[in-house]
Amino acid sequence: MAEQLPLPLPTKSALGRDNFFVSEANQMAVASLEVTDTWPSKKLMLCGPAASGKTHLAHVWAGENAAHITSAQGLAAQDIAGLARSALVVEDVDRADPQDETPLFHLHNLMLAEGHALLMTTTTPPAQMATQLPDLKSRLTGTTLVALDPPDDALLALVLMKMFADRQINLPAGLLDYVVPRITRSFAEARRFVDQIDARALAENRPIGKRLAGDILGGT
Repeated sequence: MAEQLPLPLPTKSALGRDNFFVSEANQMAVASLEVTDTWPSKKLMLCGPAASGKTHLAHVWAGENAAHITSAQGLAAQDIAGLARSALVVEDVDRADPQDETPLFHLHNLMLAEGHALLMTTTTPPAQMATQLPDLKSRLTGTTLVALDPPDDALLALVLMKMFADRQINLPAGLLDYVVPRITRSFAEARRFVDQIDARALAENRPIGKRLAGDILGGT
């Protein structure tokens, strides 16, 4: 039988508070976001690997604090004074282009002057960023940092459940018990696994289950 070509159908990712799962791996970060008024200088940096939930948490925090969300990339083309008029999320500060560093520095100072809360996200701790502007480097390294740790078994299972649910896939009994002990402890790896098992199930006309999961995970 010829393989089917899986269509790249869009998936809907839920970003509400009720769809974020808390475990020992992320409870400190979640708790920090719930007490904005205690942030030193009203700023906080959320650090974690790709797909660790930074964007999810940032969107939840933005919704609860009437904050705008922008990316560090492209700040040079934005209205910095306008962005500083309310609470703000700046995502991916470690990916700011060189031309965005001076606007990011000015935005940081304006936010402090206006007294609005500033949440920044990054995959790299500030001390390890290749920031070229010394003053910006100083501001970033002086920001309180909270980390999202790699997922424990409980959190990994819940995240996998959510990823399958986002694709409207009903999980067969026992699949998570099989997958969780065998998969690399990484949200990005969990995403890759779900992408692969969904694509192969469609392409090969196979049911999603332990046998297909074993093929993807190396037959372990």
